[in-house]
Amino acid sequence: MAPNGLLEPLIVAADRALRAVTGSAQASRSNPAAGERAELSASERRETAALMRVNHAGEIAAQALYYGQAVVARSAATRELLLRAAQEESDHLAWCAERLRELGSRPSLLNPLWYAGSFAIGALAASFGDGASLGFVAETERQVEGHLDDHLRRLPPADERSRAILRTMRSDESRHAATAHAAGGQRLPLPLQALMRRTARLMTRTAYWV
Repeated sequence: MAPNGLLEPLIVAADRALRAVTGSAQASRSNPAAGERAELSASERRETAALMRVNHAGEIAAQALYYGQAVVARSAATRELLLRAAQEESDHLAWCAERLRELGSRPSLLNPLWYAGSFAIGALAASFGDGASLGFVAETERQVEGHLDDHLRRLPPADERSRAILRTMRSDESRHAATAHAAGGQRLPLPLQALMRRTARLMTRTAYWV
């Protein structure tokens, strides 16, 4: 990659990292929770806040993965695909942050760690070529879909606000996976898929509490 081609993704990544970990990310789309209701008990609010903190941490990681991959991407087309997806992940991040504020809760205290680690993993994945990088996107998003399905089942029945956000996120993640696969994403080896699941499980269990 030419120096100028590398500099722009690095600048964008640094800006997004700052916005993500300081909670100043801005959405480019309207919050899907607008107009929805959520009458929750105190215990339901605590459970919902913990789930949304996990989702917020997941969006921190997702942005970092995409920007790490974009920095190392070998083609302009792949880089553009990653940056476009990262913008939608920024929407998810802003929506989750807004919901946490509504619930009187906070994001994970380990967000800087999630961002730094995920950025490094994204850059490493992209170093094996665009096919492997896009395959990593497709597998990551496939696993995220399963995670969101689990949270949609666990949300209190009355919490239509959080449910609307997660449904929109799931739709976007599914599209990201399909787009990455269609652009040439390679199927990842099964041991790597299992490692990704274990890593994600560690992050989600930690972010639920911290």
